[in-house]
Formats: sequence, structure tokens, C-alpha cells
Amino acid sequence: MAPAEHDALAVREQLFHQRVRECIICALLFASLYILCHFIITHFKKHTDFAAVHDDEDAAVDRIALGLCTFTLAVALGAVLLLPFSIISNEVLLSFPQNYYIQWLNGSLVHGLWNLIFLFSNLSLVFLMPFAYFFTESEGFAGSKKGIMARVYETTVVLLLLTLLVLGMVWVASAMVSDDAASRQSLYDLWEYYLPYLYSCISLFGVLLLLLCTPFGLSTMFTVTGKLLVKPRLLEDLDEQLSCTRLEEAAVSRRISSGKASCWLNLNVELLREQLFAIRSKRRKLELRHRASPWQRNLGYPLAMLGLLALTGISVLIVCFHVLELLLDDAAMPRGIQDASLGQVSFSIFGSFGAALQVVLIFYLMVSSVVGFYSSPLFTRLLPERRDTPLTKIIGNCVCLLVLSSALPVFSRTLGITRFDLLGDFGRFNWLGNFYIVFLYNMGFAGLTTLCLVKRVSWAVQAELLRALGLHKLPVTRSWPLCNPC
Repeated sequence: MAPAEHDALAVREQLFHQRVRECIICALLFASLYILCHFIITHFKKHTDFAAVHDDEDAAVDRIALGLCTFTLAVALGAVLLLPFSIISNEVLLSFPQNYYIQWLNGSLVHGLWNLIFLFSNLSLVFLMPFAYFFTESEGFAGSKKGIMARVYETTVVLLLLTLLVLGMVWVASAMVSDDAASRQSLYDLWEYYLPYLYSCISLFGVLLLLLCTPFGLSTMFTVTGKLLVKPRLLEDLDEQLSCTRLEEAAVSRRISSGKASCWLNLNVELLREQLFAIRSKRRKLELRHRASPWQRNLGYPLAMLGLLALTGISVLIVCFHVLELLLDDAAMPRGIQDASLGQVSFSIFGSFGAALQVVLIFYLMVSSVVGFYSSPLFTRLLPERRDTPLTKIIGNCVCLLVLSSALPVFSRTLGITRFDLLGDFGRFNWLGNFYIVFLYNMGFAGLTTLCLVKRVSWAVQAELLRALGLHKLPVTRSWPLCNPC
């Protein structure tokens, strides 16, 4: 064998082993995410007893839909970890460029993960989740033989009709937006134009949803932190308050047990019982605060609040600096690349510390968006409950979480939280090149977050000062009558 042929064979063999290694790593990562998401869904799913013989069909449908929901949630979790994994991989390759044991961590692997997440996100949103919903609601066509296949046929027909409807609507919308002949013929170029255009619309909706939910979630997290941790109180004697509450509880209990018989007895007893429940709840809270250590009571809550304030403030400062960059330099616009060159330069001017801060901010903004999503009045009913969430609600939660998480890389790059450019088809969205959309998006995020932060902090400081001075116990007087006197 000639030396040139031997070198070519060695190169092909190396590429083959690299491809096999990447497939094994991707399979292991996705299997880990799938197992984790399976435990999460089974923790919230409502238990259904399929004891009868004729319920075997419903049990099989339930298992299939549950598997599709688990797959979708695993894709959503993978989309959340996509950008942090890429940033950490780049910093690891920068720190250990010649290490033999991390040579598997390369640009080809990261690029492949981005393409897989994009493909699975499209597959889950367009086909799997609609199929799971229609499959659980189907019963088979009238007059056909009952069974799993009858449900599959009905679901396939309904999904096909829905797909044609969505295809037509998006085709008409794309033709109205762009008047050229290529947009009108885009229906024949399904993979190259239509699906990226459809996912671009979904991604734009997800990014707008993140814009609305994240500032609201940031302010909500301050309230949640105050409820989970023991807040320190100024000028407060816990022993005295606990003693007074116990005496009040004992007095109300004696009044209930030794009440005199009268025609108003039932009403009085009910009112006293409600009063007793409120006093007991207050006593439990006081006992919890009394059992807390001084370090937990005086240090835990302030540190948590300072951490939230610091992360929120840093996020707003980064976005404001990115707005200035957008006005001065076109390179600040989000863009997509097709080749992931890792291990050459850091994506932060502060090096590894800045990259770690970017990862923390990405997770913080994602958690804030999820908290704001479930705290908003429109989506409060979607909040899952432990062991009491029906399958249709689980499907809705999986769809919403996938829309939010798949928009997270575009969201982070649009706001300038990271300088890691979008890989693969994530950078093909049409609206990313529009300066006005990106600029207004950054201004909206900075304005809404600052408004929610100032409002929440000012109200919290005002409430604590009133409580410390005892002014919260004063009766509220009005300067105008509620109604005209007779």
C-alpha cells in the first residue's frame, strides 16, 4: 500500500472512530436526561388504575403518551443545557489544550448537539406533542374495530389534516410578508425554507414569552425567597410574641369547648374555629422562626436577597452595555455560524470567571422565566401538582417548557448575556438580522426588569420599616366617605 493511500485510510479511520465516539456520547447524554425526566414526570403524574381487562388499551395509550412527554421534556432540558455546555467546553479546551483525556470535547461534538436539539425540538413541537394529545383523546372511527391501531389511524388522520392546515397558513403568511416568487414556492421546499420559517415563528413567540415572564419572575423570586427563608425582624421580641400567641390560642380553645347553647351557637363556633386556625398558623410560623439559628435568621435571608439583587443588577448592566454596542458596532448583532471553533479564544473579556458568570446568569434567567410563567395569571392553572396532574396537563406543560427552553440560546445571545454565536439552524431565524427588533427587545428587557426590581425592593423596604416601627397595626382611615349618607 502506498504511503498516500495509507494516510488517507488512517484519516478515514480516525473520522469513523470520532463519529462513533460522538454518537455514543450523545446517546449517553440523552439517556441520562430521559431517565431524569421520567422520574420528574412520574412524580407529578396522576396515578390511573387500569385494573379491568378492557383497560389494557387505555394503559398502553397512557404509556405511549407518557414516553412522548418524557422525550419532549428531555429535549427541553437539553436545550437549557446546550449553551452552558458549549461555554464550559470552550473554557476547558482553553485551559487544557493538550490534555489527551478531553480531546473528545471538540467543536464537532458541540455542533452535533446543537443540530440534534434543533431537530428534536421541531419534531416534538410539530409532530410528537400533537400526536400525544390527539392519541389520548381518540377512540377510533365510528364503525371501526376498537383497538390501538384504530386510535393510531384516527390520530394520524387528524394530525395530517392539522399539518396541512398549518402548512397552508404559514405558506400564505410567508407569501404576504415577502412578495418574491421564492416565498410563494416555498411549499415545495419544505426542509430548506418552510420548517425553519415555522420554527422561526415559534422561536420568536418563545423569545417574546421569555421577555414577558423573566422580569415578572425576577420580582416573584424575591417574594418566594422571603417565604422559604426566615426573615430577620427589627425591634422584635420573638419570645413575647410566641407567648402571647399561645395564650390567645388557649383562650379561643376554651371558648370553643365551653360554649353555651344558644340559637347562635353554630355560627359562633364556626367563627371561633376559623379564628383558631389562623392563630395556630401564626404560632407555627413563629415557632419556625424561633427554632432557626441566629446565623440562619440574620445571615441566610440577607445573603440570599443580596445574591438575587446582584444577579439581577448584573443582568441589567450587561443588557444596557449591549444596547450601547448595538448603536456603535454591527458586530454586536446576534448571528449564526456553521463551524464551532472551540478552544481558541474565550467568549468573555474576564476569562474563565466571566464564562462562569455567563453560565450562572443563563440558568438564573431560565429559572426566573419559569417562575414568572407559572406565576402569571394566564398560566397559573398549568402548574403541576404532585401525584395529581392529568396527562393532558402534562402535555401542555411539556410544550410550554420546550418553547421556553428552545428559545433560551437565542434569548441569551440577543441580550448579550454571552458572546457565543448561535450554531446550526438556530442562527437562521429571519428576525435576528433586524436591528430594530433586537434593539427594542433589549430596551424592553432592561426597562421591565428595572421597573419590577425597583417596585419590589421599594415595597419590601417600606413594609419592613412600617413593621419595625409598629405602624402596620394602625387602622387605615379614609379621607372620603365610601358612600353618600342617607
